[in-house]
Amino acid sequence: MTPGQLAVVVPARDEEEWLPACLAALDTARKHLLTTVPGIPVSVTVVLDRCSDGSARATRSVPGVSALAGDFGSVGAARDAGVRFALARSHALPGRTWLANTDADTLVPRNWLVRQHQLAGHYDLVLGTVRPTLTADNAERWRLWSSAYVPDDGHPHVHGANLGIRGSTYRELGGFAPLAADEDVDLVRRAKIGGVRWIASGELQVTTSSRTVGRVEAGFSTYLRMLG
Repeated sequence: MTPGQLAVVVPARDEEEWLPACLAALDTARKHLLTTVPGIPVSVTVVLDRCSDGSARATRSVPGVSALAGDFGSVGAARDAGVRFALARSHALPGRTWLANTDADTLVPRNWLVRQHQLAGHYDLVLGTVRPTLTADNAERWRLWSSAYVPDDGHPHVHGANLGIRGSTYRELGGFAPLAADEDVDLVRRAKIGGVRWIASGELQVTTSSRTVGRVEAGFSTYLRMLG
């Protein structure tokens, strides 16, 4: 079923350094969707979880972005709150609302929403890939990551930074659990057990930070740190 609305959800905990670039990239993707597939509204919700820095101010750097602030306490709870907030405000029914999930330290490409919209016509769950930034001081770690990572169609990866799911499917599965880590893996596991139509797309790729100290213990940053 082709979506009638796309809703982007971004959890953030003290991410003032990354949010402006993240939201600018999302705005570029939103505008590209509107010119490619006219008439499809896009909402962007940033979930500010226990933020004590300038993340709220950074969220206001791009017009039209909604901020949901609270004491959620885990990335799973934050994602779920953002999704349910977005679904409640959607102009389309849950079955025609597509939830595009990413992270505050991630940059989506210009065609990210267009490609998700296309895939949503055939699948209820889309799993994309990530590519960490290459910097002057992490070349060896980046090489180790690249040699082990499978970026192609049919890949085995699950990243909350690049995951799309139909609103009705999300509700049927019970949503993201309030986990401190692997909330995305848990949701996808339940989706596969439930027989949800899904695809692991190598074409749907985002760029994420290569930091080794992140906001979620046992998250992607921890994996990069262990490579070193």
